[in-house]
Amino acid sequence: MAGENTKQLEEAVTSDSTYDRKAEGKAFEDSKVGVRGLIESGVTKIPRMFHSGKLDANETQATAYDSNVPIVDIRDIKSSTTFRAKVIENIRRACHEWGIFQVINHEIPVSILDGMIDGIRLFHEQDAKVRKEFYCRDLVKKKVLYHSSVRANTNQAANWRDTLTMLVAPHPPKPEEIPEICRDIVIEFSRKIMELGFTIFELLSEALGLNPSYLKELDCAEGLYILGHYYPPCPEPELTMGATKHTDSTFMTLILQDQHGGLQFLHQNQWVNVLPVHGAIIVNIGDLLQLITNDKFISIYHRVLSKKTGPRISIASFFVNAQDPVEGTPKVYGPIKELLSEENPAIYRKATIKEFLAKYFAKNLNGSSQLGSFKL
Repeated sequence: MAGENTKQLEEAVTSDSTYDRKAEGKAFEDSKVGVRGLIESGVTKIPRMFHSGKLDANETQATAYDSNVPIVDIRDIKSSTTFRAKVIENIRRACHEWGIFQVINHEIPVSILDGMIDGIRLFHEQDAKVRKEFYCRDLVKKKVLYHSSVRANTNQAANWRDTLTMLVAPHPPKPEEIPEICRDIVIEFSRKIMELGFTIFELLSEALGLNPSYLKELDCAEGLYILGHYYPPCPEPELTMGATKHTDSTFMTLILQDQHGGLQFLHQNQWVNVLPVHGAIIVNIGDLLQLITNDKFISIYHRVLSKKTGPRISIASFFVNAQDPVEGTPKVYGPIKELLSEENPAIYRKATIKEFLAKYFAKNLNGSSQLGSFKL
């Protein structure tokens, strides 16, 4: 971070009685160089706005369940009906019991996955002047933007990460709007991850006992946001999180992570490490899918630890259309009628995606799910 901005941050943090969270957040936001900028400035202590409180050792250590995250091989789903049936059963169980699984042999070349990780890293490690050109928080104004988790108008602890956000569908950015340093790989990865999303939605539909095209026809795959997260090494990882405890608001999130580790999810009240598998894509069930499946599939809490080593790179592809239609009224989503019966009545009320997301973002990753707000 430039010396002037560093000085403003230091002046904003004094004693407990005079600490001004808003001023500290504003100084950081005005710098427009993110957490990476703090590392570039040589900080050895993290700014107070990142403090989550000292984390319990049991929360940050690996558990005995590391190797139990379901891994689903989808290599022969198009050529073998027997194999496809087995895959669908494995996915059904994983979505109901875990809310998360990893897919391998999914037809996205490892070269593209590795290239995307490298591309996101290169963007975040560009000169600060170049990164600043993309710094923004308004996806209405820009379809590609760079930002950090820090906000001046909140008292919640900031997350130790920076993000390159891209709106890919239904209205993709022009090629020239994508940072040149990662433009080609972003375009190629976006196309491949959308294709994989369609395939996974087909398998999820069949796992629910529905027609393979059901979820796609419900427009679950209509919207796609790709977030390229950069988690710099943290000098005090015991004081902050890379991403605090939360569930995703989406129908589904596909996650590509590097080999650095740090992603955890909550299973049977214990944090479980999602161990990196080279070439695998993580499938994470979102809140909207839990709502429309009437709890047949579950959305799980997850988080990312900060570490002294790094950087950690992950790419999260969020399948949800957050934009209102150009014509007509917004689509209303509720429990799928084919899944309901007298023995299994609707648990949730209907809502538009806009209403659903408004409640999600209002809580700002505060560790609680908004699904309770929609229960009947």
